[in-house]
Amino acid sequence: MKELIIAFGLFLFIEGILYAIFPSKMKSMLKKLELISINQLRVGGLIFAILGFAVIYYAKN
Repeated sequence: MKELIIAFGLFLFIEGILYAIFPSKMKSMLKKLELISINQLRVGGLIFAILGFAVIYYAKN
């Protein structure tokens, strides 16, 4: 559970840094997100979830 909290904190830290350093780039990127279809977002999210799981799996073993 401790590792999950640390991972969530790291996620928030990275997101916060990106918005703090590149606010205009992040805003334009979010606007471009509306142009992507729901299925493309779903597939992209699934790919990132699988990659994240693989990284965690190999890092733990």
